[in-house]
Amino acid sequence: MSGDLPVGRDTSVTHLDPSAEVTALAVTADELEPLDPNRSRRAGLGVAAWLSLGWIVGLATLAVIAPFTPLPDPEVSDSMLARQGPVVNQWLLGLGALVVLGITYALVSSAVRRSDPDGNRLRAVRVTFGVIAAVILLVTLAIHISRNQSSLLGADTIGRDMLSRIVYGTRTSFIIGFGAVAFGMVIGGFLGLVTGFFRGRVDGIITPAMTILLAIPQFVLALALVTVLASGDDTSSTRRILVVVLGLGIVSIPILGRITRANTLVWSEREFVLASKAMGAKSWRIMFREVLPNVLPAMMSIALLGVGIAIVAEGGLSLFGVGVQLPTPSWGNIIAENRDQLRRSPHMVMITVIVLFVTVLALNYLADVVAKRFEVRESVL
Repeated sequence: MSGDLPVGRDTSVTHLDPSAEVTALAVTADELEPLDPNRSRRAGLGVAAWLSLGWIVGLATLAVIAPFTPLPDPEVSDSMLARQGPVVNQWLLGLGALVVLGITYALVSSAVRRSDPDGNRLRAVRVTFGVIAAVILLVTLAIHISRNQSSLLGADTIGRDMLSRIVYGTRTSFIIGFGAVAFGMVIGGFLGLVTGFFRGRVDGIITPAMTILLAIPQFVLALALVTVLASGDDTSSTRRILVVVLGLGIVSIPILGRITRANTLVWSEREFVLASKAMGAKSWRIMFREVLPNVLPAMMSIALLGVGIAIVAEGGLSLFGVGVQLPTPSWGNIIAENRDQLRRSPHMVMITVIVLFVTVLALNYLADVVAKRFEVRESVL
């Protein structure tokens, strides 16, 4: 019926109904908001996150390579070094130089960032200042060695090197912290994934059991498990560490299981999961291929918090005498062994406490970064 339309009349949408007004907005490329060249940098982890990650990775690396370093044996004592305090002279100067270098870097990088959209000069500045920082550390260490100061962080009551004991203790504490959470993440994560996906009878059996476990004081449960499973004096250090990992891992199962279940309940109702079900995909395939990758960020966020809690819990078990037994060092038994020397030689306890505090703080911050980066919501619990 196009022939019935008046010749020359505008047949566009705006003239179909004379009473209707349609406003069209034409946006040209010049009118678009220009992209911020620094947006990609701001989307990064940030300085604090990199420092936290560097601290954790650095401690773990140092603990692994400790046998290949000049560090003395942590179990060998020297009566001449008993209760010797930490070296502070040249190391304080080195620390002061690093602080000045850090302030200078902040000022220089801020000035370079404004006139460097590509980031090439900023990367050069970072490399330059990194080399200078490494030189400062090497010079400070050379001065320390040249003065024959063999104990950087001092020694304990029987002359064992504190730095060596803390480094070797890092290995034990990290094995316990990460091992316990890994155990709880595998078992609790699997149970939470199954209950959140299948629901029904499976959820009705497993979820109440997790609730009962959560109602029991976690530290008391771990203390009871370790006491029952490794209370003998003839228990080897390896067996004791494994039992502590098992005890703290069992404690972490209900927490990680509830977190996984709560997030699985949300993701299992998403459109792509429903589409996979409609296409006939098997439930286990959907659960592990579609749901699990989306649930992992929430699990990782809680797991990082759990590692810090497990390391602190190991220290509490050591104070009760059921943690890792000497002579195998751990942060917990170093603090427990020297707690009576707080007034006379506080460095024996305080240095280890500071290392423990910074480690837990770094883990908590990384957990917050993971939660914010992947928009993990805990309101679904």
